[in-house]
Amino acid sequence: MQTLISSVVRNLIEKYGTNDPLLIAEEMGVQVVPWDFPDEVQGMYKYERRNQFIFVNDDLSEKERNFVLAHELGHAILHPTHNTSFLRNNTLFSVNKFERQANTFAVELLLPDEIIHNYQDTRLTKQDIMRMQGVPTHLAYLKRF
Repeated sequence: MQTLISSVVRNLIEKYGTNDPLLIAEEMGVQVVPWDFPDEVQGMYKYERRNQFIFVNDDLSEKERNFVLAHELGHAILHPTHNTSFLRNNTLFSVNKFERQANTFAVELLLPDEIIHNYQDTRLTKQDIMRMQGVPTHLAYLKRF
C-alpha cells in the first residue's frame, strides 16, 4: 500500500505543481475550515452530500497545521467517502489502517524524494530534515531515506 500511496502523491505533486496541502486541497475543491477545537484535537475530515471538508484546529503552529492538512487530505483522497474521527495528538501513534495510510500520505507529500535528495550531501540527519519539513519525527519509519 505504501508504494501505491507514494505513486498517488507523486501524481498529485506533478498535477498541481506543488506539495503544499492547502493549495492542493483548494484546487481539488476540498473546503478547509479553521475550527476552534479543544487543544487535544488537531483536525478532522468530513464528507457530506458529495462535499469534502477538512477542519483544522486554528491554534496549531504553521508546521503542525501543514501536517494536519496533509494528513486530512490523505483521508480526502484515499478514503473520500469515509468520515474520520478527530485527529488527536495520540492518533499519530495509531495502528488503525486508515490513520496509518493518512500518515503515510502526509509524510510522502511533505517529504517528497526531491526534497530528500536536496539534503543528500549535507550533515543533516533524517530527523533534522523531518523537523524542517514539519513532519513528526516518530513517523520516520514511514519514509525511506
